[in-house]
Order: sequence, then C-alpha cells, then structure tokens
Amino acid sequence: MKHVEFFEELRKEDVAIAGGKGANLGELTNAGIPVPPGFVVTSKTYDKFIKETGIFDEIMDILDASDVNKNKELQASSVKIKKIITETTMPDEIKNIIIEAYNALCHRIGKDEVFVAIRSSATAEDLPEASFAGQQDTYLNIKGSDDVVRYVQKCWASLFESRAIFYREENDFDHSKVYIAVVVQEMVNAEKAGVMFTVHPSTGEEKILIEAAWGLGEGVVSGTVTPDTCWYDKEKNEVINYKTSDKKVKFDRDPNTGHTVKVDLPEDIREKRVLSNEEITQLSKLGKRIHKHYNFPQDTEWAIEGGKIYMLQSRPVTTLGKENNNPKTEESEERIIITKGLGASPGMASGTVKTVKNTDELDKIEIGDILVTVMTTPDMVPAMKRANGIITDEGGVTCHAAIVSRELGIPCVVGTSEGSKILKENSTVTIDGSKGFVYDGKLAEKKDSKNNESTHSLIPNPPITVTEVKVNVSMPEAAKKASQTGADGVGLLRTEHMMLALGVHPKKFIIENREDELVKALVENILTVADAFYPKPVWYRTLDAPTDEFKSLDGGEDEPYEHNPMLGWRGIRRELDEPEILRAEFKAIKKLHEEGYTNIGVMLPLVQHPDELKEAKKIAREVGLNPQKNIEWGIMVETPGAALTIEDFIAEGIDFVSFGTNDLTQYTIAIDRNNENVAKLYSERHPAIMKLIAMVIKECNKAGVKTSICGQAGSMPDIVEQLVELGITSISANTDAVAVVREVVARVEKKIILKAARKALQE
Repeated sequence: MKHVEFFEELRKEDVAIAGGKGANLGELTNAGIPVPPGFVVTSKTYDKFIKETGIFDEIMDILDASDVNKNKELQASSVKIKKIITETTMPDEIKNIIIEAYNALCHRIGKDEVFVAIRSSATAEDLPEASFAGQQDTYLNIKGSDDVVRYVQKCWASLFESRAIFYREENDFDHSKVYIAVVVQEMVNAEKAGVMFTVHPSTGEEKILIEAAWGLGEGVVSGTVTPDTCWYDKEKNEVINYKTSDKKVKFDRDPNTGHTVKVDLPEDIREKRVLSNEEITQLSKLGKRIHKHYNFPQDTEWAIEGGKIYMLQSRPVTTLGKENNNPKTEESEERIIITKGLGASPGMASGTVKTVKNTDELDKIEIGDILVTVMTTPDMVPAMKRANGIITDEGGVTCHAAIVSRELGIPCVVGTSEGSKILKENSTVTIDGSKGFVYDGKLAEKKDSKNNESTHSLIPNPPITVTEVKVNVSMPEAAKKASQTGADGVGLLRTEHMMLALGVHPKKFIIENREDELVKALVENILTVADAFYPKPVWYRTLDAPTDEFKSLDGGEDEPYEHNPMLGWRGIRRELDEPEILRAEFKAIKKLHEEGYTNIGVMLPLVQHPDELKEAKKIAREVGLNPQKNIEWGIMVETPGAALTIEDFIAEGIDFVSFGTNDLTQYTIAIDRNNENVAKLYSERHPAIMKLIAMVIKECNKAGVKTSICGQAGSMPDIVEQLVELGITSISANTDAVAVVREVVARVEKKIILKAARKALQE
C-alpha cells in the first residue's frame, strides 16, 4: 500500500485506503467520466503521522475526560484535539511524500503551481460520509506545496470534529480504529455548480434532481444559497419542472488573493435561471451513465467552467424511503400556513419552536422541539437528534439539514427564507416535510397501527439468501434507517445507550423505588426498534456496560475502579450480582410481549459458565417470562470458556448463540483492543478465533440451535464467506454493510450449490 495514490490508480474497492470520495473519484476517472485530476493522501499516511508523533494518548486523555452529551464540553474537547493535530510538527518524510505528489500533479497539468481543492475522505464504515456522522472539512483554492501540506493536516484534524466524536461515542466505535484519507484535486473555478441525484432522494422515483447556483458548489452544499431546482424525466428525456430561486450570494475565487470569498450577487442575476436546457441534458446524460456504472442511485456534485462540465464527486444515495405514515392532519381542521419552504424530509411533526442562532444555544433544544435556524451545521447533529423536526431559512433538498433529517427520519422544511425571523420562540407549530409547509399550532393526529409504516429497501432487488442477513442497532433513533436496509431482523440490540442516555444509574432507580420509571423507559426504547422490524426477530442483549461508563451517571459515584473494565464487572456476571437491574429488563420484555411484540428475544452477554444461563432463566421465570417456550433465549459467545463448553450450554437449553468477535478476539489472544501498543496484533482473522467459531457452529447445527455473529467480523466480507461455508444461520452486520454482506452471502451460497452439483455429477 502506497502513501499517495493518483486517481488513475484507484477503484471503488479501495475505500479502506482512499476513503469514499477518493475511491469513487478513481472509479469515475477510470470509467471515462470527466473528473478534474488529483491524488489521494491515503489512510496509511495518517496512520504513520499519528504513530510517529505519538499524540494519540494525549487525544484519548481528552476524550476520556469528556461528556459528549454536553455540547459545550464536546465542543471544547474537539477544539483541543484539533489544535494538537494541526500544531504537531509533521515528520519530514511524510511532508516530502505530500509535496512530491503535489509537484507531480502540477507537472501533469503543465503549471508550476495549481489551485487545488483539499477534502477529507472518511475510510471507516462507522463514519459514513454525507450522513449525520459528519462530512469532514473541505478547503478550496489552495495553492503552493506548503499550504497543501498545512491543509492536509487540517483535514486529519477534522476526524475529531465534535459531531464525528459524538457519532463514534454513540455507536461504541474505537477511535484508534478510525482512519482518514485526504483528496487533493485540481480546483475547478466554477461559473455555476451544484448537486445532482440520479433518482428522487426521498422516494426513489426515476426522476433526476439537479440543484444549481452561480459560482462554486460550496453555496449549495453548505445550504448558504437556496439553489434553482430542476426535475428531469429520465424516460422521456425532458425537463418536468424548473424552479428559479432568489440566489443572494455566490462563492468565488478572489482574483487578487486566490482565496474563496462569498460575494453579493447583483439584482439582475439573483433570480436569473442558472442552467440552460442543453446543460441540463448534458448533466442528465452524465447522471444516467454514473448510475448505470454503479448500478445504484447516486448523489453527485458537479461544476461548469468554460462551458465544460466536470463531475467532482459521487456517492450512493443512502436515504431512500417511501413517505411514511407519520401523524397526519385532520382534513376538516383549519390549517393556517405561517411560512413555506422546500419539503426536504417527509412526514409531519408538531412541537415547540426553539430558534438557534449559534452552537452555544444548542443545549436549549429538548426532546420534541422544532429546531429553527438559518442553516444547520454538523455540530448541531446531537441537538437535531432530540428535535421532532427541522426548519431552516436557507438550503435546498441536498443541504446538510435535509440530508441529516432524512438519515434521522424526522420531517424537515428548508429554504423558508424567513423562518427564523417570523416564527415566535416557544410557540407551537406543525411542519409538513413533504409539502414544505409550516402550520400554526398543533394539528390533530390520527392513530396509526403499529405496522403500517412502510419501508423501502436500500438494496434494489436484493438477492434472496438462505443465510439470514440481520443488522446491529445501537440506539432507537437508528432503527428506521436500519430497517430500510431490508435486513432480516436485528441480530444485536444494544441496551447500553438506552440506559446511559437516561443520565441516571439504573441501580439508583431501584434504590429510590423508581423501578417503574426504568421499566417504562426501556419499554419505550425497545418498542421503537421492535416496531420498525415487526414481525422480524429482534435479539435484545441485556446490559453490558463496563464500570467506567457508569461513573458519570447520577448515582454512579460508588462505581468501583477497575484497571481494565473490559475484563471486569460487566455483562451477565454483574447482572447476577445485581439481579434487580436484570429483573427490570425482563419486566420490560414481558410487557412488550404482552402487547404483541413476540418478535423480541433475549441474549445474555459475556457468559462463561452454564450456571449463569441457569440463574438468569430462573430470574426470568420469577417475573413471568418463560425462556424457550414463549420467548427465544440465547447467549453471546464471546469468551473462550463459552465456546469450549458450548455443548453444556446447549444441554442447559438455548435457542440461539451469537458470536461477539470483538471480545472473543481480545480474550482469546490476550490483546486489549483499547491498547494502542498492541493494537496491531488484534485480528479477528487469527486462526484460533476461526477454530472456536467453527467448533461452536458444528455443535449448534447438530443440536438445532441457531448461530449468528454480531461482532465487527460480521461486516468483513472474507470472514463472512468462511462463516457461510461453515453453515452459520445468520450474520448481523453494521447498517452500512448489510447490502455488501448480503451480496457476499448470495455469492458464497451459489458457489456451494455449484460445488455440490459438480460433485453429484461426478458421482
């Protein structure tokens, strides 16, 4: 693997080294799409920088001392970490690698120095670009080798933007396992630019959506400019609708300084149409070519300079979904429209208006509020997750607010021009994210049945597989998106975020005779996931938070200090010592089963002896649950002890097992996955891990016990292939890996069938 790769050397499969942007720019270049030339500073270079400078321990000290749910604290930690990365002297060897690549690019173009755009390119599945995990930094019109080096370093620092930190913490991702690549690309000094979806971004209809504005595309992507909107019929090859907007400003290159500047547009051009019919036709042709090449809907960025169209980026559309049956207004009710905008994320929601002028005001957003602002930024994501809906003054249907709202599944209206000025603070409004209307007051709601919310698979005609492909869910808010992958159920529903989000130690609820509150909170959170997947199975894993995660909670001051909490008082061993917490969880599951959600099963974490399984079953029966009769019951296989004695667990009675490969790996080969000194030795592919897994699958298959995997290895195609060949029942992957895993499973199953057929013919 090289430290720098030019676009011609990259393909879409190279996401691990080049990130999503870099890999796709390489793919487009090699497909003959007009892409400005450039190169990628690979993830290996970032890794080399972090290791050679030794700054990671200092970064982790800051993160360990931070509460990411407190916005100001999160922001302050992000600033400190970014300062460390940008002010650390870059080793000469790394610096020279980047300078040589920039000089080579200039030589290719035939200039001594060229202007470039420098953009970060996330490489890990836990940082999906264009999602609420956050798009990292972009720097335009950079010129000269010294500045290129400096801005590459700034992109590295963007890996620790507050929203990226929040996302990783919320989803239990290891900061040391996340890398970043940087794209350095010749800058197009655009006269006009924008974005193009090759299908309707909300419904998947076969219509191309193009948004366009004057100058650089930064105005459209950031939401600063409300762009022209064009809908193009792909079958009839004609413009269906073109809406011209009032474009007050544009981003341009200052001819004197070379810097990117925002300038006011003269009155005679503000409402002038940006794109000609010929340009729309050319863009649409490129859009259809790219869609056909990837065989999947694409979200692209484009620019026009000197009459030539350039494609600057392409990525999959990850927000497809039919309009859901969110609460609807009574047709007979009087509806007073306060303001209008563009419907950016479908559905209706009511709530209290809270206007946010800057990030210092984010803490005032409470659950159920309507967040109103000029335009959202990535740092607002934690507050957006609490809101019922979003209203912005600026932006189009591809701006930050729109994309994040669709990811979160909440209604959004953008481009109202005046929402933040005319909507009264603390007033009640209802927003229609389909039509783009904001109504006065709270409109009546119609009760919907629990299963009438429609979903739309992100996979066009997904292959049918014998091996089920499930999905991991960490928090209830992610359930809707997870269900839209078309997954066959939830192989792991984590409890930890539900508990920790309450801010109160679960033991304190019990001590203060508030068990009912704890049970109610669990019911509400689990219900969100069970409802989204009903009647598909949802395997709920009981509490598995280590002691250090409880310390910051109200009532957590008495938590014991443990040198290595991952090896300590956690999982089933803790819950059997404090059975009142486990009893509360079982009561929540019982209540949901009584309400008809019989798709929920129970999974016990970190078991190492059949007696733990036996004792947990006893507690379940005490609250009215009947393991293996009216509820599926299983264990996590994440200790060598559980794997090596699996036949004893089968004899005690289980319906399923799930491999937690993250823990199984660290316990089997004595590698603390949070210790960077030995992290390079950590590998789920170690032959001992695969031997343990193979042995367990064999024993379970003989006994009719289902097997699954929910650890990180379940998202690794090469391991998935081995698991299918071993006869695993299901694989539970991260949301963004479901489509890939399903394709791998289908391919392996076909190979197995063909192999068996050939063998039969030979015999």
